Amino acid sequence: MKKVLLALIAAYALYAAVMIWLHPRFIYPFQPDDVVLDGFERVELAGADGTPIYVQEHQGSGPTVLYLMGNAGALAFFDTAFTPHIAADRHVIALEYRGGAGRPGQQSETVLKSDASIAADYALSKAKPVVVQGYSLGSGLATHVASLRPIAGVVLVAPYDRLCKLLSRRGYLPACALPFVQKWKSIDAARLVDVPIHVLHGSEDALIPPSYSAAFDQLPTVTRRLIDGAGHTDIGMFESYQAGLADAFAQIEASSAR
Repeated sequence: MKKVLLALIAAYALYAAVMIWLHPRFIYPFQPDDVVLDGFERVELAGADGTPIYVQEHQGSGPTVLYLMGNAGALAFFDTAFTPHIAADRHVIALEYRGGAGRPGQQSETVLKSDASIAADYALSKAKPVVVQGYSLGSGLATHVASLRPIAGVVLVAPYDRLCKLLSRRGYLPACALPFVQKWKSIDAARLVDVPIHVLHGSEDALIPPSYSAAFDQLPTVTRRLIDGAGHTDIGMFESYQAGLADAFAQIEASSAR
């Protein structure tokens, strides 16, 4: 029995080591689709490590929206997210993730957060209020940026409090306690944000269940709204989401105008 137990422990330890090695592939399944969106232009910025990073920019007279996408990693999959902002004549800057859509470099939590901060500096250089909108994986980048930069507000769509909790659930491992695992502790960054945070989460989201954003409700800066019937990828199709997004931006823009 002791030998069987030791063999099981060894097998589990081997499994944990393999999953630690492989877990970035699950976090960053970036797609190769390289598209410059209609009405946008690609702008090159200098990454902190010298690797060029890119944003796509749509000119508008309103406040600036810094958009941080999900882990498809290619803006071609998120073009409809910009429709309400373009209709409202907002200035949109969307970060292209390195390692996706043909962009150079290797992605990681540290690298993407550095790139998002550089994109935020570029957005702030427009001398207009900046609202950071993050979807799914990008919600972790949004809270990070908002904790460090003087932005006007934050909109989080389908966010998580800690991404490592999702890895734990799917991998049957204590991912948040394991070394070398990229943790993405968004809730910690959100606690440092003193501007309005608006959370929109689908009630039927199976990829990032709404329970993973419940911790944001405890923060005084947060307004959280569940979108009834919405899942993870179809949330933008719901009228209640569009209304929630419009309300969030109206409140942030009114607050920043005071």
